[in-house]
Amino acid sequence: MLTEKTVVLGVTGSIAAYKTVNLARMLMKLGAQVHVLMTRNAVNFINPITFETLTQHKCLIDTFDRSFEYSVEHVALAKKADLVMIAPASANVIGKIANGIADDMLTTTVMACPCKKIIAPAMNHNMFHNPIVQDNIKKLSDYGYEIVKPSRGMLANGDIGDGRMPDEELLLEYIIKEIAYEKDMRGKKVLVTAGATVEPIDPVRYITNHSSGKMGFALARNAFLRGADVTLVMGSCENEPPFFVNTVRISSAKEMFDAVTEIAKNADIIVKAAAVADYRPKNISNEKLKKNSESMTIELEKTDDILKALGDNKKKGQFICGFSMETENLIENSRKKLINKNADMIAANNLKQDGAGFGTDTNIITLITRDKEIQLEKMSKDKAAEKIFDFILGR
Repeated sequence: MLTEKTVVLGVTGSIAAYKTVNLARMLMKLGAQVHVLMTRNAVNFINPITFETLTQHKCLIDTFDRSFEYSVEHVALAKKADLVMIAPASANVIGKIANGIADDMLTTTVMACPCKKIIAPAMNHNMFHNPIVQDNIKKLSDYGYEIVKPSRGMLANGDIGDGRMPDEELLLEYIIKEIAYEKDMRGKKVLVTAGATVEPIDPVRYITNHSSGKMGFALARNAFLRGADVTLVMGSCENEPPFFVNTVRISSAKEMFDAVTEIAKNADIIVKAAAVADYRPKNISNEKLKKNSESMTIELEKTDDILKALGDNKKKGQFICGFSMETENLIENSRKKLINKNADMIAANNLKQDGAGFGTDTNIITLITRDKEIQLEKMSKDKAAEKIFDFILGR
């Protein structure tokens, strides 16, 4: 995902520096070239050899270190950096950068970098809320630096408060959202549905399906990483939704119908990946739901057809993609759905194929439009999401 990208990590004197080691490892795993700059205080918390072993690059600390091939090192690194993240960022280094002080390798390189810069403060609660520190953070934000808000929890001294550096998984997402993809969907409003709806019968039983939400999450994340303004309407799902995506949580098919049809009014692209229960109990009051109804005869009624409602009310220029889960006659049944629902594309998968459908991390999809059928090979759901949006964008 980050192949041919160069990320510079700045590490300052904070106990949170141990998290940056794992962040460097995660970046390497995604194919990035990682270079680490450390302040002199940072080496009291993490040995530079740790970073050098992980990244296979010399960890730069001293501006006047002569043990490298000749080049103006901070300028050379600044030229090839796609992104700089300082994590952890101490109050001292935040103050230096905010006021134009460049007196070591880290601050000098940051001053020379024209690329995106992200700051993840990490410090004591009272220090973080000191008005001088807050002014410096605001100044950096006004200069275009992105600030990762510290999390709240137990700090190094045992106090509970603000100032914890967020976990490396979130820091990685900040990096990915900036440099992983070309922003070819900037300005697009995208609506994605994910997960399963739940229709209660009584306090114990309910009607649902096996949808995990993984495909919908992959679609929402890919659209966001490509610059889109994404709203995810999610039912019951196994995992938490992607970072940075606007999320609307629903339970029943009726709730999903209401949310989707309202949000769709302003959407440019709609991808309905949620698996909605086809039936719900008819005329069951809240009183009946509260009772133990083992002997109750349950009458069912069909739920609202969300995809058809979207197709019937499609606005000019809007693109609608639905999903089709079939066990036989995949192309024929999916094409009927395409026409009957007035969709622009159906992403169809055969539930009899290993690695396709509910609960898996992979998918095997056929993209069907009125004049095309494109069979995608077995691939991760993240890659499948990328292919789907490539197709929608005409790539």
